[in-house]
Amino acid sequence: MTDSVPADRAVPGAELAGPADAADWLTLPDVAERLDVSISKVHQMIRDGELIAVRRDGIRRMPADLVANETVLKHLPGVLNLLTDAGYDDEAALRWLYEPDDSLPGACAAKALGGDQAREVKRRAQALGF
Repeated sequence: MTDSVPADRAVPGAELAGPADAADWLTLPDVAERLDVSISKVHQMIRDGELIAVRRDGIRRMPADLVANETVLKHLPGVLNLLTDAGYDDEAALRWLYEPDDSLPGACAAKALGGDQAREVKRRAQALGF
């Protein structure tokens, strides 16, 4: 993902994006174990925009919600790509994914990606580019 955030999407002093509970985060070795792939493959998936990881307490982590059982949520790579195209960096993308939204099941886009509303989340991410 890109390193900069458009001024209208930057939130100075905002809380860190993603789940609030530390138990809801996975380290990259945990992700590799859950997906049954090597840590190198996880790094490649992050570089390719299939996964998103941010530093928390000096360690790269990703929200556990984004890994369903032994796979990445089906629509996550597409949504991450759309957010990148709209100028979002990793923190801004996580903020968007976890922003409260009562119109979605689970009350945020990240939770809705695992259910029937995944295409709606993708549509909303696509609209950000316009």
